[in-house]
Amino acid sequence: MSRRRRKERETVLGVPLPIPTPPAAVPPGAEMPVPEVQDWYQRLRALARRITGPAKNPFDPKIFQHLSLAAFLAWVGLGADGLSSACYGPEEAYKVLLAGDNQGLSILLALAMAFTVWVISRSYSQIIEIFPTGGGGYLVASKLLGEGPGLVSGCALVVDYVLTISISVAAAVAALYSPWPQLADPKIHVLSGAFLITVLLLLNLRGIKESVTILAPIFLLFLATYAILIGAAVVTNFHALGPVLQDNAEKIRGHAAAPWGLFALLAIFLKAYSLGGSSFTGIEAVSNSVPMLQEPRVETGRKTMRYMALSLSIAVFGLMTAYLLMDIQPVAGKTFNAVLAEKVMGSWPGGHVWVLVTLFSSAALLIVAAQAGFLDGPRVLGSMALDSWVPRRFQHLSERLVMKDGILLMGLASLGILVYTKGDIGALAIMYSINVFLTFSLSQLGMCRHWWAERRTESRWRGRLFWNALGLSMTVSILMVTVYEKFTEGGWKTLCLTGGFLLLCVGTRRHYRSVERLLRRLDQALQMPETPLPEEAPVPDPSKPTAVLLVTGFNGLGVHAFYSIQQTFPDYFGNFVFVSTGVIDASKFKGQREVENLSRATEESLGKYVELCHRLGRPASYRFSVGTDVVTEIQALCRSLQQEHGRPVFFAAKLIFQQENALNRLLHNHAVDAIQRRLYFNGMPMVVLPIRAMG
Repeated sequence: MSRRRRKERETVLGVPLPIPTPPAAVPPGAEMPVPEVQDWYQRLRALARRITGPAKNPFDPKIFQHLSLAAFLAWVGLGADGLSSACYGPEEAYKVLLAGDNQGLSILLALAMAFTVWVISRSYSQIIEIFPTGGGGYLVASKLLGEGPGLVSGCALVVDYVLTISISVAAAVAALYSPWPQLADPKIHVLSGAFLITVLLLLNLRGIKESVTILAPIFLLFLATYAILIGAAVVTNFHALGPVLQDNAEKIRGHAAAPWGLFALLAIFLKAYSLGGSSFTGIEAVSNSVPMLQEPRVETGRKTMRYMALSLSIAVFGLMTAYLLMDIQPVAGKTFNAVLAEKVMGSWPGGHVWVLVTLFSSAALLIVAAQAGFLDGPRVLGSMALDSWVPRRFQHLSERLVMKDGILLMGLASLGILVYTKGDIGALAIMYSINVFLTFSLSQLGMCRHWWAERRTESRWRGRLFWNALGLSMTVSILMVTVYEKFTEGGWKTLCLTGGFLLLCVGTRRHYRSVERLLRRLDQALQMPETPLPEEAPVPDPSKPTAVLLVTGFNGLGVHAFYSIQQTFPDYFGNFVFVSTGVIDASKFKGQREVENLSRATEESLGKYVELCHRLGRPASYRFSVGTDVVTEIQALCRSLQQEHGRPVFFAAKLIFQQENALNRLLHNHAVDAIQRRLYFNGMPMVVLPIRAMG
């Protein structure tokens, strides 16, 4: 090795730890005494396992079929977000018309809202076709517009899904307490909402399909009760539609005759239309969740989108018409749907029970709608983690094959928003409707650019461009009106929250890029041996101990750790075993073939370490596994090696930073520390080799 190479490698590696003698191995079977805290840790793990359920086998050939959602279940888990907005979207829009005594515009507004649902659904069906492995606003904007717009879209989506949980739970609590206005206390509402968020969080930690299946009967109950409510309100009062429209038309003509009257009416209409835009927010969820749909995924996604568009259009149009026919007016402590239910069903036999069941179904569906935040929020975080915008731990799957860290973040963040706003639906609706239309607009713009670029190869590009361009015009107009009208009323909070998250993402990406540059320097500083590979592998010396090196693929970090062992303990070890675990994360868990490819790649990287040892005349072998929890998998491998080899000493390399802080601890999972702790309490000695993280 040249002097320059040696100096550069020592600069990166740092000074080897002065360990005169490796720690003595504990005889097999003689485990170290486990302190009381370790006993409590095991009890907590057992309790968590009981709550979340037993681990799932990622190698089960039927696991993807078991976890995937059919169109109906996808409609329940994802479409409920859009359909549940009928519990507050039409109400917010109708309130604007009431304030200006322009209820007659409600029919036109209902038609506009229903048409918007169909346009956005149609345009997002095209996104599903172009991104069959899961589009979503983040990936669509990143692939079609660039990293910057992709980051903006991703941050907006994450904040939007947090607000989805908050507003859905807040509206659910409001619906539950509508029959009892005397309980309209913000503290009671917040405590009830916090309880519901906790229950949803625990359900989602058990698994996606399990949580959706449990909530499916609630979804069906909502469909049945609201079909009865809307049908009864419209059918029994249909004869009054003509006089009501005529009376309101005269009011509108009177308003229009005033100076600038037409402009004032248009402004009121656009304001109501933009506030009713929260009714469209769940449409994006399907395109983001294509990987969790059953095969054929594109067709299942389109079918789910059709279910969602049809049900939401009918609900929005029916409720707006029912409000007009029944002359619904605000009542303190009650939602508009509660007032409507009391007017329509109150005089029926057992009317009070009908009202309670209808309101319960509203609240229950809103709880189901919060599922969209728990289903799609972690998936967006996982995609952003793959691009290093957020901590990479958000890619990791739990033993239940769900993104546990993302679920926890969504739950805690939505709980914080709920407490901050005190469960105020109006404030949440303002915060909620801005980000979703920012994402809509970027996705539609990206698709417009895509169809224009493909105009020479796609025969139907004009029709497809038309739907995305029409969707773009609608979503941009809603976004602009919402920001203009509601910026000072709370819209600025959403923009600040999204902007702050964006800055955190930029800082995270910068940190990971600096670490990647360091690791590239480690790779460049390597000097691989030029000696030929021997015809016969070197034979292990059973009189000497075995060095077990934990690695994460064939890279400079692992090779430098191997050389460091050679320098620190020259000729001490008579055998080397390289151990690694292929981690199944969100980017790998997309099918049985991807898991098999991961297993093959993990084995190939370990084979390169063995080849390196053989070139240096050192006997070596490898062991590997594939799973979701690297610490548990490595612990199992090390336990088997302890039984196989009489005197193994375990080693692992770890990046150390000159100034350790909370950011470093957050962005790096410190699996080495957790492994060392586990092995120590099981009587297995482990040495951590430090690698300096410096420029």
